[in-house]
Amino acid sequence: MTTLPYFHVDAFADRPFTGNQAAVMPLNEWLGDAVLQAIAEENNFAETAFIVADPTGETDFELRWFTPTCEVRMCGHATLASGHIVLSQDAEMDLVTFRTRKAGILSVERDNDGYLLGLPAVATDKIDFPEAAAAIGGAPTEIRGNADEYYLLRYNSAEEILALTPDFPALAKLGSDLFVCTAPGKDTDVISRVFVPGGGINEDPLTGAAHATITPYWAEQLGRNSFTAYQASARGGYLGCRLDGGKAWLNGKCVTVVEGVFHLR
Repeated sequence: MTTLPYFHVDAFADRPFTGNQAAVMPLNEWLGDAVLQAIAEENNFAETAFIVADPTGETDFELRWFTPTCEVRMCGHATLASGHIVLSQDAEMDLVTFRTRKAGILSVERDNDGYLLGLPAVATDKIDFPEAAAAIGGAPTEIRGNADEYYLLRYNSAEEILALTPDFPALAKLGSDLFVCTAPGKDTDVISRVFVPGGGINEDPLTGAAHATITPYWAEQLGRNSFTAYQASARGGYLGCRLDGGKAWLNGKCVTVVEGVFHLR
């Protein structure tokens, strides 16, 4: 029997049971992809993050993320959760860096009583995608996308975002894409909801990667590089967004909910 350390973290949360859940599992070395996927399926969170000390010395750790059904190219909330676990175990560290396979080098640093997460800003261009609009519903005024399978649908109001009732099976048939629905907010500058049924997550509670797309879009729309955001899932969560140096800087807190041991036979 092999035992692996296991942490259950609520990310972008200032108290338990809010924000987005992630499992963080530090490893001594990489396990096979099929084993990593099976562990993520067992955990059944939006993402399980696996970290291994970076043997190249380029960064502190290598980082990979898995949903219950697939590996993803970038995940913000599980990166924040991973940074929280590393930094909370070493009071001397103020910054931790992660080397990823498809998203470059990511970082998490202390920010007062929370953290600052640096992700590459993900630009989008106007496209036609009537199938996505039909599956999600409502009346988006603009649809944007890119080659990384991030799609942003702009709506006129927070009320429209809250009223969306997507056809998840139809949306899943379009692929394992990230569908970000956004509009001007009420008590924040921006509101959003995020749907990823093709990746095994009908509605994601709070999505850091989505805000890597939201940040450059709304910075241009609002005419300023910093703004507040709310993702309106059942759990919900707030974060600050800032565009600087080609990166989306997201600030938030984390709460460790469970710490234990994963038994692998």
